[in-house]
Amino acid sequence: MCGMIDIPFRKMNGLGNDFVVLDARVQKIPMTAESAARIADRNSGIGCDTIVVLEPSTKADVRMRFYNADGSESPACGNASRCVAWLLREESGNIEPRLETNAGVLKAKVHADGTVTVDMGKPKFHWDEIPLAEPFHDTKKIELQIGPIDAPVLHSPSVVNVGNPHCIFWVEDVTAHRLERFGPILENHPLFPERANISLAQITSPTSLILRVWERGIGLTKACGTGACAAAVSAARKGLTGRAVTVTLPGGNLHIDWRADDHMMMTGPVQLDFEGTLKPGMLDAP
Repeated sequence: MCGMIDIPFRKMNGLGNDFVVLDARVQKIPMTAESAARIADRNSGIGCDTIVVLEPSTKADVRMRFYNADGSESPACGNASRCVAWLLREESGNIEPRLETNAGVLKAKVHADGTVTVDMGKPKFHWDEIPLAEPFHDTKKIELQIGPIDAPVLHSPSVVNVGNPHCIFWVEDVTAHRLERFGPILENHPLFPERANISLAQITSPTSLILRVWERGIGLTKACGTGACAAAVSAARKGLTGRAVTVTLPGGNLHIDWRADDHMMMTGPVQLDFEGTLKPGMLDAP
């Protein structure tokens, strides 16, 4: 029956990190893991990193649910949040919408130049907040490595939760390592009971870094908003940069300002790619 309903969508992206946005504020959309994966499929579906479902909210202007390309649900997505904030501005003219997620309510601001800032809240650094499967006193540098024990290829990453768990390895060159090879292994490492996003970060100055991200449930992405926040606060925490940095991802730049009140402000561009309706059968039960 679901396949007979015309359900419109918007295809959007933030620095190439792309989304299919569905509006369920008036008409409920029966999203499942299977239908999300079907929509996200780049060969037979629309193709995207994440499906975003907009729902009514009693706490904010809208509630957002995020479904990864593999159908799993994620509590937070920074670039998608910026896209939705832009959409709400287009609908109502409200330049400071509030967005409810499973990780909390986010405040956003749409600027005159079209860029969007989202307050991503405060990072969590304690081992059981990330979460990790075992205690670590210092999450700036945990015991985890890839390669031989006496000569690891990657080691001593920082870990943090910025709405979802992130693990950041510090390297001299982000292109010198095959993230597509070890990303899925580390994403599913027993140390991460809820899986984790895996990043390579290269410091280029006190105010800049380069980042590549393997997103849990998605894979390599052109950009990752929460990944940029995670790398920025971890770099500042380790004394590698200041608290305001430009993060360069394969899709472009995000600016992260880790304010004195510990809130992470993420700013970057968004783009509306095209609009359409879901193909028949995309929401049907398997």
